[in-house]
Amino acid sequence: MLAADGLVAQNIGFGIVALLMVVAAIRVVTTKNVVHAALWLVIVLAGAAAQYLILSAEFLAITQVLVYIGAVTVLFLFGTMLTRAELGKATDLNNKHWALGIPVALLLLGTLVYVLIDTFRADKLVDKPEDTPVVTTTQVSDSIFGPFLVPFWALSFVLLAALVGAIVLARKD
Repeated sequence: MLAADGLVAQNIGFGIVALLMVVAAIRVVTTKNVVHAALWLVIVLAGAAAQYLILSAEFLAITQVLVYIGAVTVLFLFGTMLTRAELGKATDLNNKHWALGIPVALLLLGTLVYVLIDTFRADKLVDKPEDTPVVTTTQVSDSIFGPFLVPFWALSFVLLAALVGAIVLARKD
């Protein structure tokens, strides 16, 4: 049995979303069209948001959707579409030494798995201790956007100025 009776559906949902994320991540790096790669990246990021929902972390899921899917991916697509590069399939984007990356990636994966298992072997996940205070989403958002609201707005104007600058530079003369 995967877990307690109540968690089986969560484990199955996790597995389905994780499999979808892995397939989409592979498509991000194997597709030859940059716009398609960005759209596959949206699926990977949406899968991460779905994983947060499975973990009952709704605030993180909404933040994932707003920040990464809503802002970063849109800026990436704008940057891609506003450059003077050709759209469509590119032929010579691959590095000639790509095969060297496979054993290096496997070595890094093995090292990461070893370190995680060695570090957390004896640790057990426990339910919330009784003396842990409950922090609400409102408290988290107030602590982030209360003192940092003006810098957040300033950053949005900087990103808007960068987007307008990209449009001016990319337009046909």
